[in-house]
Amino acid sequence: MDISTQTTDAPPPPAPRPAPAGQKRNARGATRPGDRIFLGLSRGSGILLLVIMAAIAVFLAYRASLAIGRDHGNFLTTFEWNTNVDPPVFGIAVLAFGTVVSSVVAMVVAVPIAVAIALFITHYAPRRLGGTIAYVIDLLAAVPSIVYGLWGALVLVPHLTGLYSWLDDYLGWTGVFSWDGGAPRSMLTVGILLAIMILPVITNVSREVFRQVPQTHEEAALALGATRWEVVRMAVLPFGRSGVISASMLGLGRALGETMAVATVLSPDFLIHGSLLNPGGGTFAQNIASKFGEATEQGRDALIASGLILFVITLLVNGAARAIIARRKEYSGANA
Repeated sequence: MDISTQTTDAPPPPAPRPAPAGQKRNARGATRPGDRIFLGLSRGSGILLLVIMAAIAVFLAYRASLAIGRDHGNFLTTFEWNTNVDPPVFGIAVLAFGTVVSSVVAMVVAVPIAVAIALFITHYAPRRLGGTIAYVIDLLAAVPSIVYGLWGALVLVPHLTGLYSWLDDYLGWTGVFSWDGGAPRSMLTVGILLAIMILPVITNVSREVFRQVPQTHEEAALALGATRWEVVRMAVLPFGRSGVISASMLGLGRALGETMAVATVLSPDFLIHGSLLNPGGGTFAQNIASKFGEATEQGRDALIASGLILFVITLLVNGAARAIIARRKEYSGANA
């Protein structure tokens, strides 16, 4: 019997029935009422967030325009902040310098230590010891800022005299670490305190990123005869680089906006010093927190204008972080 003639007699398979119009899957895949409700809530939340951000920007820009219009100095370059005279004279040059310097010091100190702690917890420490260290780090993240500030003023500042003397003796010739012998309430102290505050944030995020490294990557490196450090260097760190950048940006955001802790340990003189060991001019957030309560109407507008600059700096930092992460494809969650 001819097989070809036998198979041609078989009836064709039935065509799939089209779904009713009300049951068609939309572009987001929401077919059930619960899915549509959740989709609407999610979309509405995203739009609401954009509206709030736009409202904050409009408010800051409006009040800042009122203050800058009355300013008889250059808002960007004036080394003075005197809003109680008529006409007022104020500028943000010193505040911008102090904010950037203190944040950079904090990041230089905190990021390497945080990454090292995260690697130790995930790849070196025994499970029980790693869990204990992670628990302690989580507790540090919950400590209020004012507690850090009080600890910094009562414990950290008195114990930095020896470090300042050592830096002045051996590195004072650079000018960056020269010390005049005053109280160690300087930008370096602020940077160290901010590093302690942002350390839990960077450590926790980096730890979770390192835990997501595919086991096959590590096993392949071990199969090639790599040591534990070589596994970390060739498999773990490249995979988690974008995640570490994200964690660092979260820490930097807290360092840029910290108020009470900085105000507690810093003695601002509204001057720019070349040395990190001498009193600094302050930061945006510290200046707003310390002067807002006693400021006049035009003084509050001037402080709001400085807050607008901090708002813009924060947006630029986050935008730069997103651009860096977009170029790194090792961490699969970086572009989510």
